[in-house]
Amino acid sequence: GRRRCGTWKSERVIASRQGPHLRLAGGGAEIINFCANNYLGLSSHPEVIRAAVEVLEKFGAGLSSVRFICGTQSIHKDLEEKIARFHQREDAILYASCFDANAGIFEALLTPEDAVLSDELNHASIIDGIRLCKANKYRYKHMDMQDLEAKLKEAQKHRLRLVATDGAFSMDGDIAPLREICQLAQKYDALVFIDECHATGFLGPNGRGTDELLGVMDKVTIINSTLGKALGGAAGGYTTGPKPLIDLLRQRSRPYLFSNSLPPAVVGCASKALDLLMESNAIAQSMAAKTQRFRSKMTAAGFTISGKDHPICPVMLGDARLASVMAEDMLNRGIYVIGFSYPVVPKGKARIRVQISAVHSNEDIDRCVEAFTEVGRKHGAL
Repeated sequence: GRRRCGTWKSERVIASRQGPHLRLAGGGAEIINFCANNYLGLSSHPEVIRAAVEVLEKFGAGLSSVRFICGTQSIHKDLEEKIARFHQREDAILYASCFDANAGIFEALLTPEDAVLSDELNHASIIDGIRLCKANKYRYKHMDMQDLEAKLKEAQKHRLRLVATDGAFSMDGDIAPLREICQLAQKYDALVFIDECHATGFLGPNGRGTDELLGVMDKVTIINSTLGKALGGAAGGYTTGPKPLIDLLRQRSRPYLFSNSLPPAVVGCASKALDLLMESNAIAQSMAAKTQRFRSKMTAAGFTISGKDHPICPVMLGDARLASVMAEDMLNRGIYVIGFSYPVVPKGKARIRVQISAVHSNEDIDRCVEAFTEVGRKHGAL
């Protein structure tokens, strides 16, 4: 049934490094890639790769151990310090992935006396993390501040309130109203947690993320994010925030305590990516013009693109089959994009999600828009 209605997920196999242009296994011409979270193009940046090779040679392939037993190297401590400095926070703790960071935090931080208030469209890993904790759970309507306020009022009876939201939502490319969330948090004495996987490195004037973009860096308590998207694209995640919280996670967070420490080469990649971003804000800002070009040209062609000024550009089509046949046709024209449908997005909200990278040329973007226009006309989507 899934194959017939267009919701079956097949994996394409890539025979080259990740980048704006790819070769798929089995030969064929080069294609332009619009699927990756490689927002800044750092996953194949020569300096990032060189840093990984150097660290690999000096510190080995891996540590065969968890951190508190014998798995912490100087490079892990240096990277944590660098992450905290980048986000202007007190401390940071590394995980194998941001999925693990999300799985570890709620259970360690919240007791049955507490409450967590979560946006209904939060990432699956936040939902799973909240499932693991014993706190009272409230779910508010997507970015709906009236609903959040009503739920905060209701949650006043609990010891501690934590509002949890994605900074930028990965399916819609929309950005949480953090100013309003922080105002409500102040009014109702709550802490704010944001997942910044689709923001770290390229949102805000210096790429610090959604809180920098919206001017609330001092009001957001906890940030979870990834090293696996804009910051080198290999693996790894982290939590950054107040030192007492990070200390607690080192003692109590299960994914941290029971997973191998991050492989040295991965630490090397991410560390170099952060150096590049902190040296100059040109890299962080290289994204904006490319995103603007794609969004304005697609809108002019008659497509509906959801989200706001974000490199995640969902081309809204509605029908699951339409999204999957259009994506196939795009690939035949040398443009690699993926259709998303239920259960990844709500029924009736099928789309092709296009992700712009700073390393796409203007020509790449224009070719993508041309292909969309041809394929859209062919299938009656325009």
